[in-house]
Amino acid sequence: MFDRRLLQCFDWGLLILTLAVSGIGLVVLYSAVTAGVTGPDVLLFKKQLIWHGGGLVLMTLCFVFDYKQLERFGNAIYLASVGSLVAVLFIGKYVAGSRRWLPLGPFSLQPSEMAKVAVIIVLSRYYAKLINTDGLSFRDLMLPAFLTAVPFALIVRQPDLGTAMVIALIAGVMTLFAKIERRTFTWLVTTFTLLVPLVWFFLRGYQKQRILTFLNPDRDPLGAGYHIIQSKIAIGSGMLTGKGFLKGTQNALAFLPEQHTDFIFSVLSEEWGLAGSLTIIILFLIMIAWGLNIAGRCRDPFGIMLSVGVTAMITWQVVINIGMVMGLMPVVGVTLPFVSYGGSSIITMLIGIGLLMNVSMRRFKFE
Repeated sequence: MFDRRLLQCFDWGLLILTLAVSGIGLVVLYSAVTAGVTGPDVLLFKKQLIWHGGGLVLMTLCFVFDYKQLERFGNAIYLASVGSLVAVLFIGKYVAGSRRWLPLGPFSLQPSEMAKVAVIIVLSRYYAKLINTDGLSFRDLMLPAFLTAVPFALIVRQPDLGTAMVIALIAGVMTLFAKIERRTFTWLVTTFTLLVPLVWFFLRGYQKQRILTFLNPDRDPLGAGYHIIQSKIAIGSGMLTGKGFLKGTQNALAFLPEQHTDFIFSVLSEEWGLAGSLTIIILFLIMIAWGLNIAGRCRDPFGIMLSVGVTAMITWQVVINIGMVMGLMPVVGVTLPFVSYGGSSIITMLIGIGLLMNVSMRRFKFE
């Protein structure tokens, strides 16, 4: 029998907030793929509309069932995700030096995006059983470390360091939220600090170049530093109110690379200025606070961890994307949630929002 309290607790605020950010994203994307150009680029916008439609359907499906069922099927979801990542290595679509996509007729699916949700679900399932303890010991952390390391390694192999890093950061936030023993935490911090310098020797040439460019973009202004220099020019030229819709010169004259994906925030800043940039940042901050509020009101350990994980996913992608286009972080190829072009990205984010709404709608069951 249908419970009327689900309608009474429906999170209209989060839905309206999500539609607002997505609407802004579509407007900016339209400019990014059409300003100053004609031809097939507009197909990207039409594809994104289709992905948005499919994502909204999946978002709806994600809040119509009781999220507690995910706890039962968490392992199966995780194994399916890992299986798709393995499949990419053998039958994945090879584009621009990376094998990240599984071809699905006219579309392509990026399993690494879906892996974020799978990791969130399986870690939520594990930590829900330990969240009320005095802290996780080193032994308790071995399984979640393994569950995170498997998709991390497979995604790095593609290679896609940005997405792998986001998954590691999501797992880190969830682990810290679940609480770690002080002794174990001190040991982990010390070990991590000592091992960080060694990571340099395992990076590929272009990854090292990105870090060096981040430290000094002017060392190669026409090569590795070109992206970030043009991005800063676009952001700065927007000034207070921007140049206007479809009037961004860095975008229209094709000076800004990857303007519809990684550097779409630069397009927004150039055309809508500081006012537009602050608007989207404020909306993201409200969305993040909303997700944390859902976690804070939930009384179910699994729902709490699920909300924290989804909120961490949105938070880190916003921070990394905006940070890299402003030159505050190395360029690692992370999209801006709900704004950048990418079917797998928008579907993953809308699924995450659906899960947040699911937890929010069913909070009365534990009050």
